[in-house]
Formats: sequence, C-alpha cells, structure tokens
Amino acid sequence: MISLACLALCATAPARADWQKVQQSGSLKVAVYNEFAPFSDKGAGIDIDIAEALAKKLGLKLSLLPFPAGENLNDDLRNMVWKGHYLGYGPADVMLHVPIDKKLMADNDKVEIFAPYYVETVRLARSAHAVPQFDGVASLAGKRIGVEKVSIAAMLMLGEDNGKYRDDVRIFDTAAEALQQLQAGQLDAVLANRSEIESVLKSDPAFPVNEVAFARLPRAGWAVGLAVSRQQLDVAKLLQAAMNEMAASGELKAIFEKYGVKEARP
Repeated sequence: MISLACLALCATAPARADWQKVQQSGSLKVAVYNEFAPFSDKGAGIDIDIAEALAKKLGLKLSLLPFPAGENLNDDLRNMVWKGHYLGYGPADVMLHVPIDKKLMADNDKVEIFAPYYVETVRLARSAHAVPQFDGVASLAGKRIGVEKVSIAAMLMLGEDNGKYRDDVRIFDTAAEALQQLQAGQLDAVLANRSEIESVLKSDPAFPVNEVAFARLPRAGWAVGLAVSRQQLDVAKLLQAAMNEMAASGELKAIFEKYGVKEARP
C-alpha cells in the first residue's frame, strides 16, 4: 500500500506519465553500488534496506540494480539514472548514495539529486594500546596505518605533509579488511569512512575513534541522497515524501542502527 504521505501527494496533482510508467511496471528499480559495505554488499546493507522501504511505501516490489562504480560519478549517473549502460543494464528509477554536491548537480543537468539521508566523514580508528594519546596526524609517525586502496582516506594519508607518512601506510582492498587487521593487532590505526569504522568496530572502547584535521581535506563531510532522471520529477516527489516519512517515524535511524552506524543527517 502507498504511504499516507505519498497518497496525499498523488491526490493533490494529476498523475503524470513518469509515475504511471513506474506504477504500471509493478517494481521500483533501484541502483546501488556493488561491494560498498555497510551500505550495499552481497545483497545486504543500509542502502538495500532503504530501497526495500521506499518500494514498500510506494506500493511496489523492489528490483535491485547493483553496479560497479565507474571512473567518476558522471559516468555512474549517466549509466544508472538517465541513459543506461552500453552493456544493457540500467537506467534505474532511482539511484542511492549520490553526493549532494553543487558542482555534480551543475555538471549533470539531466539528473535531479535530492533527499539527503546521511553525512559521511573520514575518521581515524586507533588501537588504544598502540596509540594511547592522539594529538593530530603527528601522533601516527612510525605507526602502521591501514587505508583502503583508491579512497579519500588513502589520498589523504599518503599525501599528508608531502608524503611524510607514506612508508607507514598499508594498503588494503577494503576498509573492512584493514579494520579487521587493526582488531587482530596487525595495525596501529586505520583511516576510513566513519560508517565503515562504526559497522566493523561497534564502538569497541579498545579502538577509540578520532576526527583528524588534514590540510587536503576540503570539507568536514559530505551528504549523500537520491538521484532520478529529470524526466521523473513526479517520482522524485513521491520518493522525497517517503524519505521524510521514514526520517520522522524513526525508521531511517533504525536501519542505520541495524548495521552499527549512527544516523547522521544534514
């Protein structure tokens, strides 16, 4: 059944072809990133649960379109939101985990980005035994620091202070792998996204989490939300109403808590 908020929206405006097309299909096609724990990995995660909730509120079945990240976000939006991939998959009705970024919006005029639902940040998880006191990046000199390959954390740690810490950095395929090595005593600290740290360490007091000031970090965090084609603005209105409903009821917070992540909305 469509939620009350969505019913109200539908009642106040004439049905549009974009929403009718989705409704007639019987399914909400939602694009989510592959190998992107704790948000979407092997069919589970925060974004998967959000997608399921959105489909339910719109009275539709869920059709997931997991996809690998492209060379840049412009590619992902083209492939999954408004055009479709040349290999034949996509576009979806909506894509999750899209940065709410003015430049990204300006560069993609065929896309509507909206409904921010989480603010991501980079944090440092450290062994309280190996790094008992943290007073900034200088506290990590000579320590074994784990980062995920091709990540903001890796860029920051490898480039800080003209590469001063480069020899201390250990590169891993995923942040989760690095965090597991931290737990095993094979690393002294891990720089990663806050959501990744919280989902693995579960607020373990043996591994305090600190904010780190980097010269090359342009902002404290970045909000992520939903994206649809500009041809589906009525669908966007229904999705926004559904997200508002989830936030107000506490359903969104509960989804994050299920994966050990503290809710952080703009």
